[in-house]
Amino acid sequence: MILALLTLGGCAAEDEPAAPAASASAAYPVSAGGVTLDRRPERIVSLSPTATETLFAIGAGPQVVAVDDQSDFPAGVPVTDLSGFQPNAEAIAARTPDLVVIANDINDIVRSLTELKIPVYTAAAPATLDDGFRQWRELGALTGHAAEAADLATRTGAEIDKLVAGLPARERPLTYYYELGPELYSATSTTFVGALLGRAGLANVADPADSAGAAGGYPQLNQEFLVKANPDLIFLADVTCCAQSAETVAARPGWNTMTAVRERRIVPLDDDVASRWGPRVVDLVRAVTDAVAKVPA
Repeated sequence: MILALLTLGGCAAEDEPAAPAASASAAYPVSAGGVTLDRRPERIVSLSPTATETLFAIGAGPQVVAVDDQSDFPAGVPVTDLSGFQPNAEAIAARTPDLVVIANDINDIVRSLTELKIPVYTAAAPATLDDGFRQWRELGALTGHAAEAADLATRTGAEIDKLVAGLPARERPLTYYYELGPELYSATSTTFVGALLGRAGLANVADPADSAGAAGGYPQLNQEFLVKANPDLIFLADVTCCAQSAETVAARPGWNTMTAVRERRIVPLDDDVASRWGPRVVDLVRAVTDAVAKVPA
């Protein structure tokens, strides 16, 4: 379930793609992300919590008529019983959407909706921040809010750059373990969150566990591996979902020998913020950089 939430909510070029040509008053048709719309969509259905956050952040909220049962931010979004995990074409079509946004093509939903002549934009989990920004810009272009989306990406990038630039220089990078669940699933540097933490100058102890990419960047580690890796920091992205805390981690067999546990460098995160790549990504970076800054250089 943890990994499913990430993919719904956990390779792109490093250079930031140019923004699609559109604006709030742009003439349609507009094409972006493989989708072409003849007119501005006024009945958007979002089956991705990340996309929901982004749509509202760029000013397209009034055009969103329904969101999935996992979308919970911002307050007041039109939550329904629609599912991004088991999308049903008939249930979606009943909302008469003129644009559907998904994170994954589960149940062959793209083909089903396309056959119903409903446009579908796929906002899959990005591998880099720039790829996430590209999604924001494409959603902005499709919804008639290109300028707002571009501005949001620029401001977010600048805030993250400022947070990272404020970190102290170190002779060696700090190491970290990023926990997605108490089953010890983690995210490597090839994932979006791994790339973000890399921006903070951190080295990921999970990388050797999926060096060939067989686990798609989300390997399941084991106690022995982690105790031996001895990370300097532990980030918990399973606080709400799985009731994990500094206390539960410290109580695990053998973990009291880890530097992160001994030095009390276990950092609880907001589960939703930690698993999405929407505008609140700044909050995740701030939590990480705050923790890093507290470690003596």
